[in-house]
Amino acid sequence: MAEMSFEKALENLEKIVEDLESGGFTLDTALKKYEEGIKMARLCREKLDTAKARIEVLTKEGDGQFGVSPLEGEKGAGKKGKKEK
Repeated sequence: MAEMSFEKALENLEKIVEDLESGGFTLDTALKKYEEGIKMARLCREKLDTAKARIEVLTKEGDGQFGVSPLEGEKGAGKKGKKEK
């Protein structure tokens, strides 16, 4: 089975939240939906963390040149990348 996309996981999570908010489930069914919601939330978090790690921020340096550096807070942040004009 192919890995679920962020968008699909978020869609599933939103549906689960709507279902749980509407009520009318047995305790067992509500717990199963809650567990599935937790799985979807974790998958969304993993996808967001992966995307965040890939983002590079274009920054203007003191000399007026532009450089590429990792998103602040990521491993290796603070190291300047290749300068561009």
